[in-house]
Amino acid sequence: MLDIALAYNKYKFLGNDYLTWIWFLIETDQNISSLLNSKDVVTLEVGNSIVLENKLGDKSMEKISIKGDQAGLEEGTTALKKGAYVTNINLLCKINEDEYRFTIKGESFNITGLKTPKTDLSHKEDEIEGLVLEKAFFCLNIFKVIDTLFLKYLEQRTADDWNVKGLQDIRTWIGSF
Repeated sequence: MLDIALAYNKYKFLGNDYLTWIWFLIETDQNISSLLNSKDVVTLEVGNSIVLENKLGDKSMEKISIKGDQAGLEEGTTALKKGAYVTNINLLCKINEDEYRFTIKGESFNITGLKTPKTDLSHKEDEIEGLVLEKAFFCLNIFKVIDTLFLKYLEQRTADDWNVKGLQDIRTWIGSF
């Protein structure tokens, strides 16, 4: 059995690789709903920030942060060409008519700044429980999307043809910039 610190250091690249894969899915117009086997219409877009890191040697690291609603991703695509991985990405997820915004970190899979669809706050005090349950339902919706996408990523990543198909598709996408 691996020590937790050893396992963390050995597999921490997976989260960053996963976020890079999500960006690939978004940019290549993959049908997210079909990947999730969902009856709902699910779409993903890159939000207002993305952070990439590139190891330049044994101890040096280059960090590229792109922020802003109108920010272009040219610096990010250049960083990908140099071998960078996405380490933090802000996403806009639409599930049917509901819109969610959040940031996910590759190293820990922490979701921060989650903004769920608005709930009707005009209810009386005795209806607070319903509001809390509705908010919890919204949170579970987004967790389900992220978790299911991660399972799909792992299926592809561990498939025998990953180096031939999956990885090559991502390299072709990066080369297209």
